[in-house]
Amino acid sequence: MPISITAKKADIVLTLAFALLTGLLLLLPTGFEERLPQGTLAVKARVLSVDDANVRQYGVVLEGDQRVEARILEGPRQGETVWADNPFLGKLELDKQFKPGDEALVALTLSGGKVASAVAQDHYRLGVQGWLMGLFALFLAVYAGWSGVKALLSFVFAALAIWKVMVPLFLRGADPVPVTLGVLAVLMASVLFLVGGPNRKSLAAYLGSLLGVGATCLMALYFSEAFRLHGSVKAYAETLFYSGYPHLNLTRIFLATVFLGSSGAVMDLAMDVAASMDEVAAHNPDAGFWKLLTSGLRVGRVVVGTMTTTLLLAYSGGSMALLMVFMAQGVPMANVFNMNHVAAEVLNTLVGSFGLVLVAPFTALSGAWLLSRR
Repeated sequence: MPISITAKKADIVLTLAFALLTGLLLLLPTGFEERLPQGTLAVKARVLSVDDANVRQYGVVLEGDQRVEARILEGPRQGETVWADNPFLGKLELDKQFKPGDEALVALTLSGGKVASAVAQDHYRLGVQGWLMGLFALFLAVYAGWSGVKALLSFVFAALAIWKVMVPLFLRGADPVPVTLGVLAVLMASVLFLVGGPNRKSLAAYLGSLLGVGATCLMALYFSEAFRLHGSVKAYAETLFYSGYPHLNLTRIFLATVFLGSSGAVMDLAMDVAASMDEVAAHNPDAGFWKLLTSGLRVGRVVVGTMTTTLLLAYSGGSMALLMVFMAQGVPMANVFNMNHVAAEVLNTLVGSFGLVLVAPFTALSGAWLLSRR
């Protein structure tokens, strides 16, 4: 079906509106910038030499302190050479070891216009991350054209909304559950209406996604008590207490991440069902409510079968090392599934899968109601 001029104009206006919102989010301060100590500067530097005299190795872990000589490659101190500390904590997931020729992100502490101290924080990865992001944007735009550009805009908007809105509100003590629901309502609108266009198909997918995420939220709240899970099961959660935020409710944050993590799959499934129903309605304008509903339910049954496995694979991939530890130690399956960390992933997978199962009929109902009234 050809796209009308009015629909194209609406699409352009919507894209410009979200581009403006994305720009405003980019400029929006989080309010936590002042937490950074005064007189500190993070710069890119190249490692010239290292001093491992104070480094001790115990098995596979390192302890002590590595001294790193580095030349600053950017900023007002460009060209200067500094000696930076690289302390080892005895943890493989946190420690890093430099060698001459490496690029490092070095944190400088300035005092009286001079470098008072320096710490080699980690290997410098921002360059390769920028290249990878640019390559992704190029391929997306070349393959999908205007739709790819809009998808990229929704991607950036979602990332900024999480970092500039959701995370600061969590730290300020706002209830994570309604905050996440509100942010998701906006994010899903940006993704579905930008990619699908401002039409009834996207509206049906949006309504189905809202209902699916709402059902997932209610199930997470209901079953969390039965699972007896605390939010500290997630990595770095307990660190928040020691960072000056003992007032935070880690359990509510964990519950918010349950339906946040499944929302992407929910939107994907909802758009699949809505797009198939829109095609049926476009090729058969006389199709009524019940025929469209039946078509949507049939497509939903097929798509749900693969999408539920998607969540299982995603959460299993993130916990592979943990599963290998249990296997290596011969821990019985009953003990494995009863442990906090595994039970948390079980809750994520099952509750998220319930949301996927429900979003298909929700979208089919919304689509049948909207598309039969063309």
